[in-house]
Amino acid sequence: MPRRRRLLLAALVLAGLPGCSRTGVIDATGGAAAGGSAPQAAPPARIAHGQKVDLADYIVPGKTTIFDFTSEGCPPCRALAPALRQLHATRADLVVVEVDLNRPGVQGIDWRSPVALQYHLQSIPHFKVYGPNGQLVAEGDAASRYVHGLLR
Repeated sequence: MPRRRRLLLAALVLAGLPGCSRTGVIDATGGAAAGGSAPQAAPPARIAHGQKVDLADYIVPGKTTIFDFTSEGCPPCRALAPALRQLHATRADLVVVEVDLNRPGVQGIDWRSPVALQYHLQSIPHFKVYGPNGQLVAEGDAASRYVHGLLR
């Protein structure tokens, strides 16, 4: 099956996945295929590892920067990750940065990590999108809609 078709199939599957919340409530989420040009050599940076982080240090001037707050303990986050990595690899105008909630050795979603507390996270996947000028464009639900629109 051609790569683009596999990604579109993944989009249909991911569109129905719930998100992870600290209260156990299911959140609606979606996701999947990417389009664009100019592959990038490196995968998305994975930062924080549970520690506080200044996102401004990771904004790439001249590109849209998408911060993906994620955890290996979150099944929807893991399912969405390949599509986000593909987006990062195929779009020269944007960068994805994975913000890992979990401190080393913590199993599940580390809701009490310094970075989760710093950004008052209640559910993941959670996104913050900064424009090429370094200004915040969208966060929370608006950022999620923006990112999922890119993945269609």
